[in-house]
Amino acid sequence: MTVTETAVQPYSMFRVEVVRTERISPAMLRVTFAGPDLALCTTAGNDQRIKLFFPLPGQSEPIVPEGEDWFPEYRALPDDIRPPMRTFTISALRPERHEVDVDFVLHGDLGPASRWAGKAQPGDRLTILGPDVRHSPILGYEYKPDESTDWTLLAGDETALPAIAAILSAMPADRHALVFLEVCSAREMRPLDCPAGAHVTWLCRGDAPAGGGVLRDAIARTAFPAGRPYAWLAGESSAVVELRRHLVRERGLDKSDVYFSGYWLLGGAIE
Repeated sequence: MTVTETAVQPYSMFRVEVVRTERISPAMLRVTFAGPDLALCTTAGNDQRIKLFFPLPGQSEPIVPEGEDWFPEYRALPDDIRPPMRTFTISALRPERHEVDVDFVLHGDLGPASRWAGKAQPGDRLTILGPDVRHSPILGYEYKPDESTDWTLLAGDETALPAIAAILSAMPADRHALVFLEVCSAREMRPLDCPAGAHVTWLCRGDAPAGGGVLRDAIARTAFPAGRPYAWLAGESSAVVELRRHLVRERGLDKSDVYFSGYWLLGGAIE
């Protein structure tokens, strides 16, 4: 009899529950999830992406298909069963303890993630789609500066703060960086673990709308160091696109040296 091995997929579903929460700042909540499945979760980069599925009202946990065809099966679920899915960054992973930390931006009931996080209690369950340690290569991370680049530009709003903080904490001690972080108020500013050559600029938009050009305007006013930069940009989709356009067209960066990602869309949803 021939035994057919099931190929390990790049991502697996991890069933988890909340074990604790910690308010990092007024608008940022760190949620620690745990579950035996997390022994097989891994990361390969500091901006490692994962998907979170949130239970609908009346559900104790989200209903999420598994296996190679999970996505079309998920899309085919009825609206009253299909759980909302959103993308997050791993803030810290401790597979030996079966734990993972995820930071949530709190903005009331404006979206399923913030709505869920604002009420999260130990024992609450959800599902994480994350990289499986048994698969090679590990996918889902983007901070990959070419070795020939001379310095790094990091820019993002509060949704990108977990990824930027992780990138900075792992940055080589001799790496130079310009970092621009847009937040809603000065109360969101916090110390970051970063190399001595990193210059961090906090931008408080106050009553201005998120994604309104605060990052682009600040960077446009900034003189860049000599040498070839590598840029990593994330945040509100239209703002990030406009910032990339500025860097390529007006500052002369090569497109291949600019990574950009719309983490959210003003007036819409990005899964």
